[in-house]
Amino acid sequence: MHALLSAFAPIWLLTAAGYAVGSSGLLGVHAEAVLGRFVFHVAMPAALFGMVSGSRPADFAHLSVVAFGAATALVSALGYVVARRFFGRGRADAAVGSMASGYVNSANLGIPVAVRVLGDASFVAQVILFQVLLVSPVILTLLDSGTRAAGGPGGGRPGGGLRRMLTMPVRNPVIMASLLGVAVSAAGLRLPAALTHSCDLLGAAAVPTALVTLGLSLHGGPRSGGEGVPEAGGRGAGRAEVGVAVALKTLAQPLVAFLVAGPLLGLSDHQVLAVVLCSALPTAQNAFIYAREYGLDTALARNAVVASTVVSMLTLSFAAWALGPGG
Repeated sequence: MHALLSAFAPIWLLTAAGYAVGSSGLLGVHAEAVLGRFVFHVAMPAALFGMVSGSRPADFAHLSVVAFGAATALVSALGYVVARRFFGRGRADAAVGSMASGYVNSANLGIPVAVRVLGDASFVAQVILFQVLLVSPVILTLLDSGTRAAGGPGGGRPGGGLRRMLTMPVRNPVIMASLLGVAVSAAGLRLPAALTHSCDLLGAAAVPTALVTLGLSLHGGPRSGGEGVPEAGGRGAGRAEVGVAVALKTLAQPLVAFLVAGPLLGLSDHQVLAVVLCSALPTAQNAFIYAREYGLDTALARNAVVASTVVSMLTLSFAAWALGPGG
């Protein structure tokens, strides 16, 4: 339990720091918008490019990733359907609900949990790549097409949707950075040390800044999506909607992962533990950052991040106890 507390502490402290800064008004009323854009357009792309460019294609060639991917795909799809049919969300807001239900906090929480419970973070690196290269493009495509259909500029032009779909990698810094990283990795290029070090330094700001931004949003100060973008926060998410997303994230996803990794694929006990632990991680703050960037309702993403982070303390502890060497 002490190991998990140590892993969770930075999340709580940085989010609390953001809340305190928001309460004090130190950074002004536009701090959340500015920091959110910095994370989405600058720090996160730098982190993703540095990570993906240094990876190997062989990192995906493992059944453990298949088990994690199956659980993620099923629960994320269920979160999307629930948001659309039961809570009346549009396509873009439902994509946020899907992300809140199945996109795990693999970086700043997954790594310390894996190191302390599994002994190394090798599988977490595969999880990060899976989410960056496969899950994020799907979510961002839904966000882009959904906000476009809801009345974005030029939404009524014939063929506009197809053009935006084809050009989205160029317009979206997260996808572009990931694709460039894949190209560098596939070509076997060795980037100059000065470039990789610069990306590492800039990328290191992504997680703490995102958490501070999350804390700023919890203060409830004025928020806007920028010029021409509706106010983030929308109609707000009810307790039932947040509760369903958190239940899918912290209970359904690790359960499906266990069933796929164990009975279905017959992975080793250590591999099953790794898959279940990573699936039981809470919602990533990326869900909030994406909703904030696209001018959508941030309440669901924000509350799901906070609530799932608290609940996952219990689910992660149970998974480590039940599936660990002494379980």
